Amino acid sequence: MPTLPDFRLETYFSRWEFSARYHLTASDAQSLPMSELLALADDDGRRRWESLELGYTETRGLPALREEIARTYDGLEADDVMCFAGAEEGIYLAMRVLLEPGDHVVVLTPNYQAAETIPLDICEVTGVALRPENGWALDVEAIERAVRPTTRMVSVNFPNNPTGAVPDPAAWTRLVRLCDERGIRLFSDEVYRGLELDRQPLPQATDLSASALSLNVMSKAYGLPGLRIGWIACRDRDVLDRLERAKHYTSICNSAPSEILALIALRARDRLLERNRGIVARNLPVFAEFFARYPELFEFEPPQGGCVCFPRYAGPEGVEAMCTELVEQAGVLLLPAGIYSSRLTPTPPDRFRVGLGRLDPEPAIDAWGNWLERRR
Repeated sequence: MPTLPDFRLETYFSRWEFSARYHLTASDAQSLPMSELLALADDDGRRRWESLELGYTETRGLPALREEIARTYDGLEADDVMCFAGAEEGIYLAMRVLLEPGDHVVVLTPNYQAAETIPLDICEVTGVALRPENGWALDVEAIERAVRPTTRMVSVNFPNNPTGAVPDPAAWTRLVRLCDERGIRLFSDEVYRGLELDRQPLPQATDLSASALSLNVMSKAYGLPGLRIGWIACRDRDVLDRLERAKHYTSICNSAPSEILALIALRARDRLLERNRGIVARNLPVFAEFFARYPELFEFEPPQGGCVCFPRYAGPEGVEAMCTELVEQAGVLLLPAGIYSSRLTPTPPDRFRVGLGRLDPEPAIDAWGNWLERRR
């Protein structure tokens, strides 16, 4: 088996996610109790849940679930969708299936680590950074300059984790067109799509390109990470055939209860996403007021989409020490910039990730504020 580097985020979370008193860096929207999710079920969903037998499921995913996923795109069918055990399995298998030694990939940074470390284990990779001085804007020209004759894939994530950046629609369209013109597959991680507050979501990559792959999951915008249901949508069905054969070596199939619960949630997606956007909208002024109390320490810009953002910390001890001392002394968990370090591009060393999608962040913010006051 190939040797991959430690997954820094998951290693850090293994230490702190369930032991810290306050999880203020969560990447998902607030989840629902099972009773509330089941209350959203239509008659068919309730019947499926109550009559479910716990056998194996289809490798590609429950047909009714894939049909419902396809309805979230423009003109796709169930056969254009492949389900996975979360988004990470989709990322891992897509990179393993589509890339070979001698290929070249362009990866946007900062990013979810697997989007960088898995292709680096296979082939040559060039990073193109979102830069804070440019408002984390998508630089299509920089991507074009990075492209080589051997480039097989451009990998992006919007709304971006950890910055919350969303590209200008014109820049997004230019990127899709660039990939199509050069015969490059666009791998588009779209797991936060639907949590935009002041703009329309971007068109999904697979709606714009016959070769693009769109990744999504129930974990982030839908706030149901415990289901472990993700998917890739792609109109190139040969790619999905190859992914199915690769999945035979990993999860083989998804959890039957999770597929039914995901189907129930997706049939109620408008209500679910409206609820989660409402949580982010209510939390934004709470965080903005907190950061405004300490202008000498923090620079805060709300995310353009999603429920995470990447504020700046200007304290003299640096962001890594601040995050370590804060969780050890006050039980408040944040993610320091080092978690997002990259072998491809410099990562701003003075940033940290905050999650805005959980209910009732005030106790955590109060504990953080009290800790800062004690240090003055």
